[in-house]
Amino acid sequence: MTKRGKRTAGKPKPGLPTKAEIIAYLKESDTEVHRRDIARAFGVKGEARAVLRSMLKELDADGSINLKNGKRVERADSLPPVAPVDVMSVDDDGDLICMPANWGGGDKPPIITISARRAAKEKPAPGVGDRLLVRLKPAGDAGYEADIIKPIGKGAHRFLAVFRPKRRGGIADPVERRARNSFTIEAGDEGTAKDGDLVWVETKNARGYGPQKARVRGIAGHIDDKHAYSTIALANHDIPTDFPSAVLEQAEKATLPPLGSRTDLRDVPLITIDPADAKDHDDAVFAEPDDDENNPGGYRVIVAIADVSYFVSPDSALDKEALKRGNSTYLPDRVVPMLPERLSNDLCSLRENEDRPCMAVEMIIDASGTKKSQRFMRALMRSHGKLSYEDAQAISEGGEAPNNLGPVVSALYDAYRIRMKERAKRAPLDLDLPERKIILDKDGNVEKVIKRERFDAHKVIEEFMILANVAAAEALERAKTPVIYRVHDQPDPEKLETIRDYLGTLDYNLTKGGSVRPANFNQLLKIAGERDQKEMVSEVVLRSQRQAIYDVVNVGHFGLNIPRYAHFTSPIRRYADLTVHRALVKAFKLGENGQTEKEAKALPEISQQISDLERRSVAAERESNDRYLAGYLEEKVGVEFEARIRGVTKFGLFIMLDESGADGFIPMRSIGSERFRFEEKEHAVIGESSGGIFRLGQPVRVSLAEAAPLTGSLRFEMLSDPLPGEKKKPRKKPTPQTSRERAKAKKKEHLRKASRAKNIPKKAKRRKSNAKPKRG
Repeated sequence: MTKRGKRTAGKPKPGLPTKAEIIAYLKESDTEVHRRDIARAFGVKGEARAVLRSMLKELDADGSINLKNGKRVERADSLPPVAPVDVMSVDDDGDLICMPANWGGGDKPPIITISARRAAKEKPAPGVGDRLLVRLKPAGDAGYEADIIKPIGKGAHRFLAVFRPKRRGGIADPVERRARNSFTIEAGDEGTAKDGDLVWVETKNARGYGPQKARVRGIAGHIDDKHAYSTIALANHDIPTDFPSAVLEQAEKATLPPLGSRTDLRDVPLITIDPADAKDHDDAVFAEPDDDENNPGGYRVIVAIADVSYFVSPDSALDKEALKRGNSTYLPDRVVPMLPERLSNDLCSLRENEDRPCMAVEMIIDASGTKKSQRFMRALMRSHGKLSYEDAQAISEGGEAPNNLGPVVSALYDAYRIRMKERAKRAPLDLDLPERKIILDKDGNVEKVIKRERFDAHKVIEEFMILANVAAAEALERAKTPVIYRVHDQPDPEKLETIRDYLGTLDYNLTKGGSVRPANFNQLLKIAGERDQKEMVSEVVLRSQRQAIYDVVNVGHFGLNIPRYAHFTSPIRRYADLTVHRALVKAFKLGENGQTEKEAKALPEISQQISDLERRSVAAERESNDRYLAGYLEEKVGVEFEARIRGVTKFGLFIMLDESGADGFIPMRSIGSERFRFEEKEHAVIGESSGGIFRLGQPVRVSLAEAAPLTGSLRFEMLSDPLPGEKKKPRKKPTPQTSRERAKAKKKEHLRKASRAKNIPKKAKRRKSNAKPKRG
């Protein structure tokens, strides 16, 4: 091959080349060629040379090639010494991982790294999404190191789409609900994408009018893959699915601790009670009557929790990755764990008949269910039984118990019944909304959707977990050790006023003045149950609540009606619990890997971060469920369903199907034959002619009009009649007051009669009367 880069493949056909052919020519040539080489190769002559120059300038502007001095041309996958880059992510060491802003190569782009030390010199410090002008130098393994010259704004918007090829280039259909338009992928911008690929695309600067354009920047999977719906949700929310090698290596090297100074609980018949398909068992329980004669009728309860803090030391690779994830994410087809499986499903999991390290709390409750004392210990335990909720419930009702666990389960239920006395006095918010679970078949498709049956066994475990979480918060507060609380603030006063007005329209009375307590809501729910309106009122009460978050400032937990509360019982799947374990280790001198001064100072930032990450996981879980349900219902267009109104807006109604829990939307135009208006205070839409009402929580019957699995959206049409309401009275025309107004009204009426007589539309007559006389 010569310096100027003759083609190694056959000679191209004469004539003006396409952009894709120019890029292909450059790939088969040396790094750099001259513009006249391209013209000669394709037989471009005369006036066509000007068109070729314009094409090269367009490719340069798009980032597909690098054009030097308007004449020398090189592939965009050969980076110049100075180039713009987009910050794509930040690694565990704080280094910025970048991608060439104008990458046009079909191959994987080179990794460009800006060290944390260099990035810290910039004020303000650059972050993900920023575009920087940098000076590059090779760093081996086809990568580069970079020095920042200056920031140059934000990078292009990046999103996930489905690629569909065309004769030249293709089309990218975004999977985000809010993106309504497709994007054109020009020839040369599709990379290696094939039909149906889930691709990361990046918008291109639009010039003038015409279709929106984008370029493919990576491939995330394929739409026909049975896990595509979850892949989309995880990718949209940037939830990491793979663990870095350093994290996996550290997890593989972990070993179980010896008994040492730990309390030996291996002979105590602790058992785990979890969902039947659970793989990580992070809590075990035990109860027995208290033998203290000064506590007649009382119980001794032990809650043992996996000792994750032993394996995950502060500032280790495992710790940084766990904080980066914040929590495990649960989707219909998979779990994205916070910790590698070596820990989450093995060393940390409280497996049956296997020794496992744990953090345990022993609590003494009296005959009224009140906790009298607590004692935290680092221990070694051995689970004496692995039960599902169904198993535990059956045993409590007299069913056969494996391994002689009948007395153990019976004692747990007895202790729980005593605790119910304290719960009745405390009166937490009693929102018992139904939960549903998506069941997939062997091919990864939705087989059915079931309502989770709620047993007393669920309540037993929940109550003991709450008791242990309260014990942790109280103990750390007394020890004056920094701690992250789980807080749930009181309802917003403005929201309260809004739902108070709405409930008034349904003849419910929510206490005015002073602070509203959970008991006030519970009274409403009790009355609603008697009226067969509990789900409707439950939706309203739920909407009045603030979101529970993590914070170092304790405002209590409104929903549980508890003054201090911290998450302690699930450190395998929640980072907040891991920080609480470390705080307990430090406060009670329980060994190594306790809370460090650095972590104590960082708790405010950590609490904010894990609150955000929790919301991220909830959003991904909801999106994945929506897509699976839309796919499940795609073949049921036209079918009628029983549903309930879950939201009312000026654009239409959000509804939820009773059977599957699938959420969908009814636009205003599909509500009925008349025009409806939105009444915000009443959480309703009202027919302008009939006065009929559709309101929040109302049961309705709908038909499925459209299902879009790609975006997870469903559209319905209303079949039910509205609730009867007051018919709107016709608006009276105001009587003219002044002589001028009367004359104006008289003239208007005269014109109206004249138009009707001549059968001429008003607008046409007005145009005729206002027309200027012709000249000459």
